[in-house]
Amino acid sequence: MPRPRIAVTTGDPAGIGPEVCLQLLNEPAIRDIVEPIVFGDAFVLEKTASECGLKPPSHIVTNLDDAEGPCVLDLGIISPDEYETGSINAATGRASYEYVTEAIYGALSGKVNAVTTGPINKEALEMGSIPYPGHTEIFADLTDSDRTCMLQYSDEIRCAFVTTHVGYAEVPALLTQKRILEVIELCEEAMRSIRGKKPRLICCGLNPHAGENGLFGNGEEEQIIKPALEVARANGIDVTGPLPPDTAFLPQRRKDFDCVVCMYHDQGHIPLKALAFDNAVNTTLGLPIIRTSVDHGTALDIAGKGIANPNSLFEAVKLAVRLSSK
Repeated sequence: MPRPRIAVTTGDPAGIGPEVCLQLLNEPAIRDIVEPIVFGDAFVLEKTASECGLKPPSHIVTNLDDAEGPCVLDLGIISPDEYETGSINAATGRASYEYVTEAIYGALSGKVNAVTTGPINKEALEMGSIPYPGHTEIFADLTDSDRTCMLQYSDEIRCAFVTTHVGYAEVPALLTQKRILEVIELCEEAMRSIRGKKPRLICCGLNPHAGENGLFGNGEEEQIIKPALEVARANGIDVTGPLPPDTAFLPQRRKDFDCVVCMYHDQGHIPLKALAFDNAVNTTLGLPIIRTSVDHGTALDIAGKGIANPNSLFEAVKLAVRLSSK
């Protein structure tokens, strides 16, 4: 069986993405299972190799049709005088966006089997006039997918999200029965595929104590979350809740349940990163293509120092391989 071809984007050129991509290209365990094609700028990777004491890329192509992994697809987006390692600017934001769009088009055309994304910087995206707050929104828009959600996956803990990159004040208005049911359905389908069994799900409430029967909040649990769960159960989905967020992630619950459906970004990201920072993988559900990602940021403070941990990228590529074989 041929190894799957995975497009791996370097992410922001100023961050640790190029560094961990270099480590990926030279990792025997990865090369045995996949043909990684790094989408980025060759000189960025060569500069990073020099800064970090890593082996520079040995196979560089300029056309995806010529790519045979492991290799670098040199897209020629950014020039050497446009950025400095560890510094945010508009040029790196635009470049990281271009790397992602090229990888998406490669997957939509069938030239790669999946996309694994390196970290991007949201401030740099905004400085570069890129109208998206993050990867999830870019993938949803460019693939014309109107029914998507973020899933954070690790062996220790798994979380799906009803809302993601919005301020806390915006969250309640974005919670609808339709949206919560949509995320539960996407999560159930993904867990069934990944784990090979009918999954058991937990759904968190929005408010402390899951609203305490209406004492806290504005009735979100009673009027929105509970009705969505009732529909999901009527459709055969095994979902418990809404549970108080502060008890949803207890050790025994993590053993008994396959995934936690969270109402907002930090409700799931805080416990997940506390328990599985170097192992968690971000993926977008509901797309016509497979997308996985590292579960960390650009780490500009350590970029270029040769100390970044590549394990999240390794795990993201491994999950992309698993999903590609389904």
